[in-house]
Amino acid sequence: MKSFLKYTLATVVGILVLNIIGFIILMIFVGISTKADVPEVKENSVLVAKFNKPILDRANDNPLAQFMSGNFGMEGVTGLDQILEDLEKAKTDENIEGIFLRLTNIPAGMATVEEIRDGLLDFRESGKFIIAHADQYSQKTYYLATAADEIYLTPTGNFSFTGLHSEVTFFKRALDKLGVDMQVIRHGSYKSAVEPFMKEELSKENREQLDVMLTTLWGQMVEGISEERNIPVEDLNRYADEVMLTLDESALEKEMIDGLKYYDEILDDLRERTDTEEDDDIPSIALKKYKNVPKEDDSEPTRNTIAVVYAMGNVVMGEAEEGTIGSDRIARAIRKAREDDKIKAIVFRVNSGGGSALASEVIYREAKLAASEKPFIASLGDVAASGGYYIVCPSDTIVASENTITGSIGVFGLIPNMQELLNDKLGITTDVVKTNTHADMGSVARALTPDERAIIQESIDDIYTTFAQRVAEGRNMTYEEVDAIGGGRVWAGQDALNVGLVDVFGGLERSIEIAAEMAELENYHIRSLPKLEDPFTTLMKELSGEAKAKIIRKEMGDSYRYYKQWKEIREMDGVQARMPYSIYVY
Repeated sequence: MKSFLKYTLATVVGILVLNIIGFIILMIFVGISTKADVPEVKENSVLVAKFNKPILDRANDNPLAQFMSGNFGMEGVTGLDQILEDLEKAKTDENIEGIFLRLTNIPAGMATVEEIRDGLLDFRESGKFIIAHADQYSQKTYYLATAADEIYLTPTGNFSFTGLHSEVTFFKRALDKLGVDMQVIRHGSYKSAVEPFMKEELSKENREQLDVMLTTLWGQMVEGISEERNIPVEDLNRYADEVMLTLDESALEKEMIDGLKYYDEILDDLRERTDTEEDDDIPSIALKKYKNVPKEDDSEPTRNTIAVVYAMGNVVMGEAEEGTIGSDRIARAIRKAREDDKIKAIVFRVNSGGGSALASEVIYREAKLAASEKPFIASLGDVAASGGYYIVCPSDTIVASENTITGSIGVFGLIPNMQELLNDKLGITTDVVKTNTHADMGSVARALTPDERAIIQESIDDIYTTFAQRVAEGRNMTYEEVDAIGGGRVWAGQDALNVGLVDVFGGLERSIEIAAEMAELENYHIRSLPKLEDPFTTLMKELSGEAKAKIIRKEMGDSYRYYKQWKEIREMDGVQARMPYSIYVY
């Protein structure tokens, strides 16, 4: 009886505590939500942009995500779609006098930086000023800063301009020490996603494609810098080769920057530009708050809609959450857009290095059906390669940045043989009973037989053939033409355009413009799909473990990418249409 009462009391107390915690969380949510009031934009205001948070194609504005991240008062991520919308809004906002870029490191890919830079250059056409200032400039940060009228650096600040390099991490020796033989079956000599498990250094083919890709990306960067700073490309390459710009004075001498100024001196300049008295605060508004300022809309009311379907992350089977391309979730979003009569055109925004070949096929099917009924435009982000390209190849038009990495038309499979690790290292043995010869094919406790390897190789080859045929059909090419640029090879910028993988350069906004033109729309609304989860669903997921990744990312810093790469390896299921995630460009 005493035990019964004790457990009953404990249960009641537990329920009460949970209810109290839930109520507190709800109040915090309500409190945070009510703070999203429309901010005041004073006359002659300066829009302050930092770009110091991770930038996704679109971000969830759910305040609970901020609460659960533990970063009180700070936003975890920023949406590229919101940044571009705000820059366009500020261009015609009579109260915005100009933009102050207070720059640090930009945690975003090169194509994302390119789209923001294009948005800033478009803003400059309004006649309003842009001033950039940083304590130190990395190459990516400086490239963005060249969209400004004037670029300043803190005295004694560091200026890095040495060219691009790519770093690839290899696991072969570590696997050998563990006694794990990673059995690789692939199609395509350039399918370098498997090389980290097979080699200790780059293959000739992989080195060749990386060299071409980096040369293309660097060429695009120096061309943009040259155009805005009036410095010949030849001189820029000479500066990089001679490492002439590691000191602030050198950067100034070579006219890469316009001056050396401290932050307080920049504030004095801004006071002068905004007619602000010396002791008064400069009228300003942060870009992250400016998103709550409504945009003036003088267009006629319309039901016409362009859907933008966002697909970001690894391609996997099933639902998956935002930040991962779940085949069911993304296919359903495309189907919904296709079946909605109010939606007149679809923009498929993809930022992915690929993943499951089967999941890619599921999404491809819906993309093809949609393209047969409505204008269907693909907008490629930082990366749209392998499975990320597979799903967009039925598009009417493929739009990419000059810095987008794409292609990687190829497939592979990985089956680890852990027999040595289990038997010799750990002393674990296995035995098996089976009804048929190959019933245990794929077991990690033994190596594949030659017959089994041949069977899997045939399957890999068949999937590659299907992939290449899908691309050939969508791009109006022959299978032989696709195969010649396939084999797992990655392409970037002008090279991707030259070989026919993309149709035109541009970002998300240009993709929407093309969709409107094809649908013959002048007035239209934008609807983002898939619909983001409601705050309470997000809360439950955060409480159930998703917050763990944020904590690990915060603690590991730059080393988080190694953990992420290992996690992606563990999640590989079935044949993969995936580009080499182990490539990092600096």
